[in-house]
Order: sequence, then C-alpha cells, then structure tokens
Amino acid sequence: MREINDKEFYEVLKNDSVTLVDFWAPWCGPCKMLAPVLDELDSELTNIEFTKINVDEHQEAAGEYGVMSIPTLLVLKNGEVLEELSGFRPKDALKEVLAKYN
Repeated sequence: MREINDKEFYEVLKNDSVTLVDFWAPWCGPCKMLAPVLDELDSELTNIEFTKINVDEHQEAAGEYGVMSIPTLLVLKNGEVLEELSGFRPKDALKEVLAKYN
C-alpha cells in the first residue's frame, strides 16, 4: 500500500484505474485496525490501486473532499468518487464493496 501526499493525491485523481485512498492518522485506533486488512486486500485485488494519506501531515485533500472522520476510504476513478466509507470495516465487507470495481 503506497503512502501519498496531497500533490500525489491530485495525480491519483487523474488515474483511469480504480484507486482506493485511505485517509488515516497514526494515533487513530480504527485506522490501525484497518491497515492490515487493506494490506491483505491490496495483495488480493490486483485491479485496484491502494494508497493512503496521513491527514495529520497532508490536510488539503482531506479538507477538499470533506473528510470529517477517519478512517475514511474513497474509491476513485477518473477523479470521480465511486464509494465513500467511514470507520473500520471487516475484510469481507470491504471485499464485497470493492468486488464491483475489481
């Protein structure tokens, strides 16, 4: 799972492939629980690019996309938000959501 900054986030928006962006922070308990789940999905779902952005260090993208709580996951393609999920989700639930895009 690739860590990105605000500038790289805007590059991700140009992708014509499906990209999941995890808005997280190191102090966030649910974010820590979600990280290994996303790492597993990253290796299993090869048609989706997995990225994460630390909202403590990079706040611009989170503010622009109205991220009010973390973890928030955005599923993007061509700059369009296909899905927005907040809070911890178990692997099976995330896999089910992402299956439509894989």
